[in-house]
Amino acid sequence: MIDKSVASVTDAVAGIEDGSTVMIGGFGRAGQPVELIDALIATGAKDLTIVNNNAGNGDTGLAALLAAGQVTKIVCSFPRQSDSWVFDGLYRDGKIELELVPQGNLAERIRAAGAGIGAFFSPTGVGTQLAEGKETREIDGRTYALEYPIKADYALISAYRADRWGNLVYRETARNFGPIMATAAATTVVQVDAMAELGSIDPEHVVTPGIFVDRVVPVGERRWVKDGVFLGGVDIEGRSLADKEVAS
Repeated sequence: MIDKSVASVTDAVAGIEDGSTVMIGGFGRAGQPVELIDALIATGAKDLTIVNNNAGNGDTGLAALLAAGQVTKIVCSFPRQSDSWVFDGLYRDGKIELELVPQGNLAERIRAAGAGIGAFFSPTGVGTQLAEGKETREIDGRTYALEYPIKADYALISAYRADRWGNLVYRETARNFGPIMATAAATTVVQVDAMAELGSIDPEHVVTPGIFVDRVVPVGERRWVKDGVFLGGVDIEGRSLADKEVAS
């Protein structure tokens, strides 16, 4: 019987070793697998290379992983925003390496890894420092730079629901990088709001087929609270939590 569900987030991240390359889903806080990140922090794994769209927000989630000193390199598109003080401090102190990748190239390099594409030419970044040292080619009168796939040892992503086979359904913009990261890692670990009965998910709604998923762990309702103020969220049926009591 195929059953990819695991009992805890600790079990879900088991085996992530020092020096691993880990893709972490999320566009800022949307779709960020916070519980899996917290579990990764607890493992103490260090010298990690992290692939993410951003470089952390505030002091939680990815930012907390960076603050713990477990990351030596980050590959991302948007390392700096108003609340990226953890990354800013580490970078200015020379404690973390940054590979800056334009967002379209980042998505396509991850997708290429999952699709088995050896490399591709992109016009993005040509004529800037981002293309220095890269092979270029003129195609139809336009200059392109050669880009290589980004693959990982592990992908930690968040989805809305999954069945025990690992078929995933996402909720709105929380999908973001999850589907392509799931295909580009040797081991894909997913946190979901809740598990669904096998056969209850409409096949037309499955975004990531279970063949790309190795472990699934339910973490319960997701909600954002800051300083006692409710910032948004839904229950496992997709209903707003705005009218529910939220602990500060």
